[in-house]
Amino acid sequence: MMRSIPLRGFDQQCAEQICAYMQESGTKFIRGAIPSSIEKAASGKIKVSWKSSTGEGGMASDEYDTVLLAIGRYALTEQCNVAAAGVKVSSSKKIEGTGIGAGSHEQSNVPHIFAIGDVLEGRPELTPVAVQAGIMLARRLYGGGTAPMDYDLVPTAVFSPLEYGCVGLSEEDCIAQYGEDKIDVYHQQFKPLELTLPGRGDNASYVKVIVDKTDSERILGMHYLGWNAGEVIQGLDPSVLIASTASLIASFIASLTASLIASLIS
Repeated sequence: MMRSIPLRGFDQQCAEQICAYMQESGTKFIRGAIPSSIEKAASGKIKVSWKSSTGEGGMASDEYDTVLLAIGRYALTEQCNVAAAGVKVSSSKKIEGTGIGAGSHEQSNVPHIFAIGDVLEGRPELTPVAVQAGIMLARRLYGGGTAPMDYDLVPTAVFSPLEYGCVGLSEEDCIAQYGEDKIDVYHQQFKPLELTLPGRGDNASYVKVIVDKTDSERILGMHYLGWNAGEVIQGLDPSVLIASTASLIASFIASLTASLIASLIS
């Protein structure tokens, strides 16, 4: 049951492909709905009642064997009483960064107070990202460093039934930041090598590359759907993507594939 869209914050074309894959495997989705009550039914199962997230239409209900509540998370800034130090928080209770001075991305509205990780508004909720942000913050504050943390080029994996790996911006974010007329999208469906011998899995994987066509096709985002997507996407190092073009990445992938095939043959 989804109140809005699948995988908020990720590329929606890829998210919808994951949903389609799950539906073909028998998963049923109830979209645009918010649960209003969960109770034990006379049958012994769990009765879930829900309403439309848009406020239109009446109530609906059904019975299930198991219910998992994915209720999300929120920052414990009230429990930490950050307001006593004058630190401002957003409506989600997360700390708002100001982008001022040496702390740039991690500095709060109080100049000498910084925050890293999930507690910052608009940052990826990933432990390795928080660790790296803390290292770079320490270098800027005490080591003479100047490089800020880049939150746009973080390789990320979603371990859905059809795995999803991405780095850079989604197509929606590319359009919002650069304009639809300034980007190009390259995409391809293919069969993974490991499915070639058993002769199954046609078009089981998908890759999508979004480029800035006004800047020598500089890559803005790369998205991969398929087996071991998490392993695949971390091979496309974000430090390479900063200055890479679509042709360079294509050459890199071709070289990587050739090396893999050679190692398998040997």
